[in-house]
Amino acid sequence: MAMDLGKIKVAILDLYEGLENQGMRCIREILNLYADQHQLDLEWDEFEVRLKQQTPDLSYDIYISSGGPGSPLESEGSAWEAAYFDWLRSVENFNTNPLHPRKKQVFFICHSYQLACRHYGVGEVTARKSTAFGVFPVHMLPGAEKEPVFQNLKDPFYAVDSRDYQVIRPNYNRIRQMGGKILAIEKERPHVPLERAMMAFRFNEYMVGTQFHPEADAIGMSMYLQRDDKKETVIKSHGFEKWQSMIEHLNDPDKILFTYSQVLPNFLNHAIGQLAFEEAG
Repeated sequence: MAMDLGKIKVAILDLYEGLENQGMRCIREILNLYADQHQLDLEWDEFEVRLKQQTPDLSYDIYISSGGPGSPLESEGSAWEAAYFDWLRSVENFNTNPLHPRKKQVFFICHSYQLACRHYGVGEVTARKSTAFGVFPVHMLPGAEKEPVFQNLKDPFYAVDSRDYQVIRPNYNRIRQMGGKILAIEKERPHVPLERAMMAFRFNEYMVGTQFHPEADAIGMSMYLQRDDKKETVIKSHGFEKWQSMIEHLNDPDKILFTYSQVLPNFLNHAIGQLAFEEAG
């Protein structure tokens, strides 16, 4: 595959606004590991979206847009968000042009996912009543087992969730119109009168996103949860037992470790498989 494709270029859009984070490290590690395992000539560049308003051009094959701090609503009208949506439109225009057989694939994570959902109007982005932080089950919707990104995952699967905002009340007309599909939702709790958040969404053939953090690895998350301030926050909000169960979940090979080994690597498999197919075509 590497022989036919030559260099594969990946752009990482960094939305962390200079904040210390595990997300960017995890994305880099997944790309490194993937390139080694598949013996691919894969290189990437990083773009600081919020502080420097950097966005990638169209010379990349694959785009991964990160999570980040703060509100996905308050950036409306800001210069960096305008630049970000200009980039998104340019990718969409490129992909819808039949003269471009080698399409661009995009993955949105957490904050980026919320921005994309707001941009496309597929649901309502709102503040949660309380922060969701920890390891949670994610429930697939019918048909999601055919989603390439979810290949090999069980239903439910477990993921790292860290958010104060959520996407709820899907706009089904808009979703149908754009050929989108809700892939997964938050845990179904009939006795709780709260809307279930959309946890994963396919926007079109080339763009997919998750509310959760598929890049989160057990080591980084474990270190994070054991920091005194984070431990205190979780215990204060959810109790010591919840904190303890999060640590246990992190080390369970069927939970976070499995999601980490599947979702983004599946996305890369699919994206690179499409590139190989287009080259052959």
